[in-house]
Formats: sequence, structure tokens, C-alpha cells
Amino acid sequence: MGREESPADDARRRTRQDLLSRAALTVFRLNGQFLACSEELARPAGLTAAWWQVLGAVLREPLPVAGIARAMGITRQSVQRVADLLVTKGLAEYVPNPAHRRAKLLRPTERGRAAVAEIDPAHAELAGRLAAALGGDELAHTVRVLERLSEVLDALPAPAAGTVPAVVTERDPEPDPEPIKESVAEPVTEP
Repeated sequence: MGREESPADDARRRTRQDLLSRAALTVFRLNGQFLACSEELARPAGLTAAWWQVLGAVLREPLPVAGIARAMGITRQSVQRVADLLVTKGLAEYVPNPAHRRAKLLRPTERGRAAVAEIDPAHAELAGRLAAALGGDELAHTVRVLERLSEVLDALPAPAAGTVPAVVTERDPEPDPEPIKESVAEPVTEP
């Protein structure tokens, strides 16, 4: 038999629950806002937000599709579709992976690097406007808090059986729900 929750405990529980809900809803809204900004920034370079995201993940070093998916927190199948499109468009290429024969590495081509570089001035301008509006220190603090929240969610232990589901950071369901479907479309080109 469980013990009764005191009014103070109930209020603390509800406050924490409200904070979690507000954080999640804010991140969902931010995700939409970032995707919209990314689409606008990527369009002049002939990219979509998803294409830019995947190319950006491999600018420093080639990675397997599964590694890109883990870093981005989305499904392997979604990244695979985008990676295959990037290869078809000549923006990326698959190269052998010395650590795994079957899991090839994705790396940008010179054309892919040039497309990402084309985005840089507008990206820098947006970053400057955001820092000016929010304040550089507050922007840096906000990023650190979001990174910490992500780390903590990744580290949360799985709950006991029959309770709240565990936090999932890499989804790989069957069938694939296509979470970035709208972003893998051909970029809009101006006439």
C-alpha cells in the first residue's frame, strides 16, 4: 500500500511536471523555428535543412550513417535517405570504412563543401542578430543549459518495469515514421 502524498509533495511534483512539459513544448517550438530558419538559409545554396544538417555532420570527418543518426538524434533510415540523395546529387560520396566493411562512411564532395560554405555568410548574420537580441552571454548560457539537459536525458536510468517509459535518444523503429520527410524534398528554386 502506497503512502498518501502530502499537499507540499503534490505541489512539488506538479511544479516539476509543469517544468518538464514547458521545456518539451519550448524545445518542440524551437525545433520548428530552427528548421524554418535552416530552410531559408539553405535554399539559396540549393540545399534543404535536412541536406545541410547531414552534410554539416560530416564536414570535419566522414561518418557512417548510424553515427550521423546518433549525433542528430533521429532514425538511421531518415539519415540513409538523405545521405543517398546527397550522393545522387553529387554533394557527398560513400567511401570505405576501415573499421567496418559494410558500413561505408559518408563524406562531402567539394561541391557539397561549397554549398555549405555558401550558407556561411547568412548563417553568421543570423547568429549575430540573435546574439545582439539575446545578448552574447545569455546565448552562450542558453546553449550550455540545452546541452546539459540533453546530456542528463541521455544519462537517465531506465525506469522499473511497468512505470514511465525510458527516454529514447536514438530511434530506429520499424517501419520508419519518416520524421524529416518534408525536409528531403527537392529544394525550391527561384525562377
